[in-house]
Amino acid sequence: MSSARKTASPDQLLRQELLALHAYHVPPATGMVKLDAMENPYSLPPQLQEEIGRLAADAAINRYPDAGAHSLKEKIRTVTGLTQDAEVLLGNGSDEIIQLLALATARPGATLLSVDPSFVMYRMIATFTGMRYIGVPLTENFDLDLTATLDAIKLHQPALVFLAYPNNPSGNLFNAEDITRIIEIAPGLVIVDEAYYAFASDSFIPRLARYPNLLVMRTFSKLGMAGLRLGFLTGSKTWLEQLEKLRLPYNVGVLAQGVAEILLQHHDVLLQQAAQIRKDRAWLYERLVGIADVRPYPSEANFILFRAMHANAVFVGLKQRGVLIKNLNGAHPLLTDCLRVTVGTPEENEGFVVALQESLHTAQASFGGN
Repeated sequence: MSSARKTASPDQLLRQELLALHAYHVPPATGMVKLDAMENPYSLPPQLQEEIGRLAADAAINRYPDAGAHSLKEKIRTVTGLTQDAEVLLGNGSDEIIQLLALATARPGATLLSVDPSFVMYRMIATFTGMRYIGVPLTENFDLDLTATLDAIKLHQPALVFLAYPNNPSGNLFNAEDITRIIEIAPGLVIVDEAYYAFASDSFIPRLARYPNLLVMRTFSKLGMAGLRLGFLTGSKTWLEQLEKLRLPYNVGVLAQGVAEILLQHHDVLLQQAAQIRKDRAWLYERLVGIADVRPYPSEANFILFRAMHANAVFVGLKQRGVLIKNLNGAHPLLTDCLRVTVGTPEENEGFVVALQESLHTAQASFGGN
């Protein structure tokens, strides 16, 4: 009588570094004022909603999409002001593009370098693809430590350097001259991640022609298309023609391409919403400055990082009051007692401030005012 065949378990088949990872957690937000994910809080105008509805009704969803998304790429070129020397590669959000870049450069012993704290997917995707990750600590004010970063680049010779501009979760723009020094000394590619470009005062896209190892990555998620999952990478054709080989076919679907084209035809509407969010951000920052035991950090993104006494208790208190933000306490030593709030509508921002003050008062009372 034959014995039953044993099936493999995850710890027998999967790489140890993957077993040690935690999946990217997205908390449930049903019934909450959702201020945790850097989304645009504003709906589209009714006429745009109707236009998108007609497109969805007429879309050939029984057919594969345009594999090259040529029409959409031209719209992106137009609204971004790209020259014909710059190529465009589309991704299912920027996450797919980060993964594609890592897969392309993950030769044995290859290193991906970034700064810490920054976007968590740089480290996670380096692990997915078997690259070594080096995170250079930021200063206590979340600025680039240029000397340490340049030393790390010289020592580790990274194939990829990722710099979020503005940075997530701190919201600040690093010094542009410091980034230029990094581009000039880096032996590999430097990717400036401009996910929050619509809320910031600077961009590296005009510098692309000067630096052949510079690529700029953007996503439209923060501008109001989070549900479409659309990002793009731009830079020298020399690099993007090679990277295009790793892009999975049909990675941007029929509806995503069509809806994005409509929205980019009305790019001014989205930019008006971004301008309103910048005004809302200024109002919210000033309110946070005025709250005792709260220290907000200046931001050029659509969120504000702030430090609060008893951060964990304050986070719980906000949830109990129906407001969901991001708890970063414990994520990195520089983020001790830090919380991050997305800029919402004026009504959401006012409700958050009230809930924050109440949560702080409750937390202080629970901890004896200390």
